[in-house]
Amino acid sequence: MTRRVWLCKWCAALCLLLAGLAAQAVEPTLDIYWIDVEGGGGTLIVTPARQAILIDTGWAQGPSAARIHEAAVAAGVQKIDYLIVTHFHRDHYGGAAGLAALMPIVNVFDNGIPARNPDGLFDGGAFSTQIQPYRDFAAEHRAVIQPGQSLSLRQTGGTVPVTFRCMGARCRFFHGAQDPANPLCRSGTDHAVDTTDNKNSAVSLLQFGPFKFFDGGDLTWNMEKQLVCPVNSIGPVDVYQTDHHGVDLSNSPLLVQSLAPTVSVMNNGSRKGGSPITLATLRATPSIQTMFQMHKDLRGGTEYNTDDAFIANLPEKCAGNFIKCSVAATGKSYTISIPATGFSRTYQTKNR
Repeated sequence: MTRRVWLCKWCAALCLLLAGLAAQAVEPTLDIYWIDVEGGGGTLIVTPARQAILIDTGWAQGPSAARIHEAAVAAGVQKIDYLIVTHFHRDHYGGAAGLAALMPIVNVFDNGIPARNPDGLFDGGAFSTQIQPYRDFAAEHRAVIQPGQSLSLRQTGGTVPVTFRCMGARCRFFHGAQDPANPLCRSGTDHAVDTTDNKNSAVSLLQFGPFKFFDGGDLTWNMEKQLVCPVNSIGPVDVYQTDHHGVDLSNSPLLVQSLAPTVSVMNNGSRKGGSPITLATLRATPSIQTMFQMHKDLRGGTEYNTDDAFIANLPEKCAGNFIKCSVAATGKSYTISIPATGFSRTYQTKNR
């Protein structure tokens, strides 16, 4: 082989390598942002095709809408394609009108706006006043979300599909006809009947290839059992957003063990959410490698908190740092980071 031929082949191989690396570098990721809405719900998903799905909007008062908007801008999206409101408590629907004033919201899915307080309490008309901005904000389309319903998402040119399905709403749950029986159901226990709107929470399952993310809103204990029993249609997930901000009215061992997550993320506040019982349940789940929290809980020590490195906001008066999950274009790995602190850790998906 002449030197010239060898150099030509070497250059051709180098060009192919660089082209492959360049293509890999620009392949889009799936990104999830847990936004600090001070103990409410606010989870932003940005698909590889750059569609934005927002689950809950935090409070009407305070920084909720502004922080969601800031995260969306940082993610490079200019509108919310789909807003999912899990249930009608103010820490979940309250920020919607304020956010709509900052950026367009195209499609809204919820359980149907109730005519009166969904908790069945007489409040002197407070609920009808509080809900009015939510009724009035501009959106192109509003609909009642249905168990089993999937969003119509754009796909990229790659081979890894992204799907978003409602697995339950209004105490009704999607169970596939061929899904396996859940042997853990024999160990499940019941709590007192929940009379609040938490039980009606819309439950979401996001999938990107093998990667799976679960968001159950504020679903409570007995409904968690119905979600995964008698069959477990969700199966093992990679990332579990703790139900109900981590309180022990939710997050039953039956649910957590049935989902068998690798990572948990708690959208708590500095004095709201995570309880020692929930923290103990998470720590006792063998599959969980890391427990993340939005806030350090100032009511206690290790019984209320994960390690400081995994907490986005340590002081009570905080900067509102978010937690981010970025799933590789293959769906086979994902990195969870707290950009403000420089923390970052990569995990392999379960079903690679």
